[in-house]
Amino acid sequence: MKWIGLLLFLPAPGWAQQGSPLANPHGTLAVACNVCHSPLAWAPARISAEFDHGKTARFPLAGAHATATCRACHATLDFRGASTSCASCHRDPHRGEVGTECSRCHTTRTFLDRAAMTRAHQLTRFPLAGAHLTVDCESCHAAQQGRLTFVAVAVECSSCHLRDYQAARDPDHTAVGYTTDCAQCHAAVTWLRTRFDHAATGFALTGAHLRITCSRCHGVGQFQAMPSTCASCHQADYDGTTDPNHRAAQFPTDCASCHSTARWTGARFDHDRFFPIFSGAHQGKWSSCSTCHIDSNDFRQFGCVQCHQDAHRGRGYTSQQCYSCHPSGRGGD
Repeated sequence: MKWIGLLLFLPAPGWAQQGSPLANPHGTLAVACNVCHSPLAWAPARISAEFDHGKTARFPLAGAHATATCRACHATLDFRGASTSCASCHRDPHRGEVGTECSRCHTTRTFLDRAAMTRAHQLTRFPLAGAHLTVDCESCHAAQQGRLTFVAVAVECSSCHLRDYQAARDPDHTAVGYTTDCAQCHAAVTWLRTRFDHAATGFALTGAHLRITCSRCHGVGQFQAMPSTCASCHQADYDGTTDPNHRAAQFPTDCASCHSTARWTGARFDHDRFFPIFSGAHQGKWSSCSTCHIDSNDFRQFGCVQCHQDAHRGRGYTSQQCYSCHPSGRGGD
C-alpha cells in the first residue's frame, strides 16, 4: 500500500520545470514517459510497441535498425539534432567513391543483400547479366589500398579475362590472333558455349560438325585460307571405305553427294542423277547394288544384259551399248 501512495504523489516528469531534477533530458521529444519508462524505475528503459520512430523522428526503424540500441545512434540523451544520414553512423568503406547514401546499394536487412546492388549496377556502363550476376564484387572491384575500387573500373573483357584468353588452347587464341573482346564469341551465360558465326566464313556448321572441337579441322591454329572441300578432312575415310570401294569405283570426293552431316552411315547415293532406279521402269527391279554392278571394286562397270538379254532378240549388245542408247533407262529414249 505504501508503494501505491508513493506513486500517486510522485510528480510526473512532464510537469517538471527546465533545470529541475526531473527536467526532460531528451530535448524536444514529445512522447509520454510511460512509452519508454516503467513507473517502478527509470532504468532500464523498455520501448513500448506504441512508439513509432518513423512518425516521431521521421526515420522508420526497419531490418537491422529495429534491433539496434538507442545509444547506437543517439550518443546523448538529448535526441535533438540526431542525423538521419547513413554516413553519420556507418563509416564509408568506399571513401566517397559511390556517395554516402548506403541505401543505393544496401538494405537495412543486411549489408550483403545483392538485390539493390544489382539494380544500381544496371545503371552503370556495364550492366550485369548471366554469370556476371553471381560473381563477388571483389572479383571485378579489386581492393586497392585497403578499399574496393569503383571509379574508373575498366569494362573491357580482357581486364578480367586476359588469363582465360592466354590459356585457351582449343583454339589457341593468342596464336591465332583472336580479338580480346570475348563478347564476340562468348556469352555471359556460360564460358564454354561460344556463338561464333561459322556460317559467315562460307562453311556453315551443321549436324555432326557442330559437335567436334575446333582443333579437329584447324589443327593448332590454322584459321586462314582453310579448304572447305570434304576431302580436306575426310580423305582417309574415302580411301578406307571398301563397301563399296570408293577409290576403285572412282566415286566423287564430294562426300555430300551421298552423305549428310547428320551422320556418316546411312548414305544415300542419288542414283537418279545418273540413271533412274528409284523411279521409272527400274523401280523395284533390283535388290542391291550388285544386281547391276557386278564388280564391287569398280562401279563404273554395270550389267544390263543379265535382265535384258533378249531385249533385241539375241543380237549380242553389250551393257555399255545399252546405256549409249537408253541413258534414262527407258525403252523409247
